Amino acid sequence: MITIPYLTAVSTYFSYGLLFAFGQLRDYSRRIFDWWSTNNLHGYAPICLAHEDFYIRRLYHRIQDCFGRPISSAPDAWVDVVERFSNDNNKTLKRTTKSTRCLNLGSYNYLGFGSYDEYCTPLVIESLKKFSPSTCSSRVDAGTTSVHAELEECVAKYVGKPAAIVTGMGYATNSAIIPVLIGKGGLIISDSLNHTSIVNGARGSGATIRVFQHNTPAHLERVLKEQIAEGQPRTHRPWKKIMVVVEGIYSMEGEICQLPEIVSICKKYKAYVYLDEAHSIGAIGKTGRGVCELLGVDTADVDIMMGTFTKSFGSCGGYIAGSKDLIQYLKYHCPAHLYATSISTPSAQQIISAIKVILGDDGSNRGAQKLARIRENSNFFRAELQKMGFEVLGDNDSPVMPIMLYNPAKIPAFSRECLRENVAVVVVGFPATPLLLARARICISASHSREDLLKALQVISKAGDLTGIKYFPAAPKKQEAEKDTIKLD
Repeated sequence: MITIPYLTAVSTYFSYGLLFAFGQLRDYSRRIFDWWSTNNLHGYAPICLAHEDFYIRRLYHRIQDCFGRPISSAPDAWVDVVERFSNDNNKTLKRTTKSTRCLNLGSYNYLGFGSYDEYCTPLVIESLKKFSPSTCSSRVDAGTTSVHAELEECVAKYVGKPAAIVTGMGYATNSAIIPVLIGKGGLIISDSLNHTSIVNGARGSGATIRVFQHNTPAHLERVLKEQIAEGQPRTHRPWKKIMVVVEGIYSMEGEICQLPEIVSICKKYKAYVYLDEAHSIGAIGKTGRGVCELLGVDTADVDIMMGTFTKSFGSCGGYIAGSKDLIQYLKYHCPAHLYATSISTPSAQQIISAIKVILGDDGSNRGAQKLARIRENSNFFRAELQKMGFEVLGDNDSPVMPIMLYNPAKIPAFSRECLRENVAVVVVGFPATPLLLARARICISASHSREDLLKALQVISKAGDLTGIKYFPAAPKKQEAEKDTIKLD
């Protein structure tokens, strides 16, 4: 739970209120001038009404240059950011032919597989030559190759489940598969900060949805008790099935799920556990097997294991792992499997190769080194940010670390100042986060060297001083603390 300082909350509300007031004034002025303009709609209703895109026009466009920055290189530790300019106050941005070499703190390239790899890349190129960039078909038609079959076996073995099914898009894995697993008469109990793909999948299922406080097992148990006692709406019949949906690492908070407690509660009340490991699989755990390995949870106690290949494996797509009966059922009913084009063969080969490197099946210990480095880098960077006085969310071992900004004016200020110093960061505000909880989301990679991290800390510290986002007192420097100790002695 984030506790916002009173003055920070007041100033943030005031800033948004000011933006809203001036935006409404400009909209009113525009309506006056548009009164005499020619209407070319010919009887059609406006496709975008003024109130529907108010936020985009009056707030987002002011800071649009801080989002969607194009790159012209692989998403490695350093990345080439294409320079852009605007002649209409940021309403439109035009790319230039110039680019700036920046330290990359925004990509989900946790293990460094997003760029050239001595083992993976040659195999991917070979796969591209043998097959093609696309299968041009769904899995049930002509879109299944020997590589797809190998991938599903590899994933199932890696996560510790009997079987797995893969899809071509991580977002669609949740949004297309949840409605297949549960429907009307079922109950979904979802963490309040679950990803949009889970939210949309739950809404599309037709099941009743209840929410429990973020990462709070005690509240989950209370919700389960109440819902089991009440039963279905109106009829009060027993629920056909109950499914609890959580994430391994929450992508906007960097927090690790309290999985052992949640699994224990779900066992007690006979509810299924659906675990989204998009940000945790490959990134945490001794052998990269995610939050179950890190927290000592038996994968047999997690009924549905979901994950994506876009973070730790340098590819695309997602997977569901579970019992053989479950996976067979999904292959008959899941629209992402039946109708969507299958994951491209080179992308599938990249995932297989990355898993082999992680497990050491490539004949080297590079996988173990990557896992050790991502853990060391993450914990070092988080500790240093906290010493500087930043409010940093999340847990140790998590490669995702949000720095709280709060005020909307600090979103572009922090982003632009970091870019000026050749550090590329991701800033996030409403509606991706609650109105008051704007933040910068730092993603650490195993490909970052200690020199990279020290440079990033120096730049972020300077930007933090300029924007006033060091909400806590900085820890005393080690040398100064030692001098003070000597004087006291």
